[in-house]
Amino acid sequence: MIYFAQLFDEGLVDIFQRATTGRSILIIIVALLVAYMVSALTARLIIKVAKKISVRSDTATSEEISIRFRRVETYLSVTIAIVRAVILGIALYVAFSIILPDEGQSALLTTIGAGTVFVVIANATVAPLLRDFTSGVVMIVERWFTVGDFVRIEPFANVGGVVERVTLRSTRLRDLNGETVWLHNQYVQGVKVTPRGVRTLAVDIFVRKVEAGTKLIEEIAKTLPTGPTMLVNPLMIDETEQLADDLWRITAVAKTAPGREWLIENFISDALKDADKHHGKDGKAHVIIYGPLVRYADELAEKRFRRAVRANLRAEEPEDN
Repeated sequence: MIYFAQLFDEGLVDIFQRATTGRSILIIIVALLVAYMVSALTARLIIKVAKKISVRSDTATSEEISIRFRRVETYLSVTIAIVRAVILGIALYVAFSIILPDEGQSALLTTIGAGTVFVVIANATVAPLLRDFTSGVVMIVERWFTVGDFVRIEPFANVGGVVERVTLRSTRLRDLNGETVWLHNQYVQGVKVTPRGVRTLAVDIFVRKVEAGTKLIEEIAKTLPTGPTMLVNPLMIDETEQLADDLWRITAVAKTAPGREWLIENFISDALKDADKHHGKDGKAHVIIYGPLVRYADELAEKRFRRAVRANLRAEEPEDN
């Protein structure tokens, strides 16, 4: 370690003496300005392409196509950081190539090598960046999430939002109340991705007359708030099933933004109960016999659990002797 430190100090002094003339300083300043302008222009072009792709992903009719667009948008956001770093490195290399002769370039490379080893070993400032980069590469390669997904970050229970930007070093989220959340990639231990960005819940009510129950749900659906952060889709009747001669189960489904499940669990449930009470005050029989019963109703989750249940039943079946 002492050897690398001495080598770094001697090489740095030599390069500093060669590069502190007026001409050399001017070359370095020009190189940095050119690198900044080129990187800014390149980033602006990439951002324009990313915005067009984001519009297409939001308006795509197929979920598979939307996911592909979002994946490309994620790669473009990472590309911005990589392009900037590459342009800056090229500019500095060209500047020092002009300033230093061949032996000076050798001294520069030796100093950079010794300095890198010295910094990594003797100084811990580089280690967090390396951990961020490593974590970022793993998340991007394994496709944990893409730009536009709603995610919750583990182990932070209250950290979540829509992914706005992903780089090798950090991830930026936007939560439902409008706050921006920045995360170092090394602290992302796990991610919960909400399918299609919404939570799907079903409301079951049990009635004696299916027509009256259907009318009650349709009247309540007209009064419910809709929008990207409220009910994404209106409350709609999904299924009716006759359980007995005078007993029906009506299932209505609604989709809402993550964190707004209370709209269905509490608000819709209470609204159905209140409407049924007023119905009874008018001298008519109550419509709802049992319920409302609110439950999650994600189709893919139900398929996976159905498969798991079948597997458990097969495992419990007695073997034939």
